[in-house]
Amino acid sequence: MKPRHRRMAFIGIGLLVFGLATLLVLNALRSNLVFFFSPSQVVANEAPRNGAFRIGGLVEQGSVSRGSDGLTVRFVVTDLAQRVPVSYKGLLPDLFREGKGVVAAGHLRQDGSFEATQVLAKHDENYMPPEAAAALEKARQSHTSPTLEGPPQ
Repeated sequence: MKPRHRRMAFIGIGLLVFGLATLLVLNALRSNLVFFFSPSQVVANEAPRNGAFRIGGLVEQGSVSRGSDGLTVRFVVTDLAQRVPVSYKGLLPDLFREGKGVVAAGHLRQDGSFEATQVLAKHDENYMPPEAAAALEKARQSHTSPTLEGPPQ
């Protein structure tokens, strides 16, 4: 084999290895991405039906109920416009409270409720995850904005 052909073979093998490594990294990133959705987006079917994602908002007042096993908890996450029931089996963060911000990671069930695998609560009274704060503000604006149409006739 001529030196020129050998060089071309090494370059070709190098490009093939680089392409394979890039493909593996992109596949790993894609499978580990978890997107954030507000309850309004979940109700509007913008969230993935078969994939994992995060939902965030406020824990609705009076919605927390605990199962008899002491680990199962059901509550409702709201963005003040829509509500999504959430179930979680495990220990909740100490700062988990009704009326406070929460982000839950998990997936949707067939009945439209959310099954959480992880629940995160805000760490002080001034902090809320940026995605949850933006979703709440957007829901407040759409919930309180006046309509441009006149009264029904």
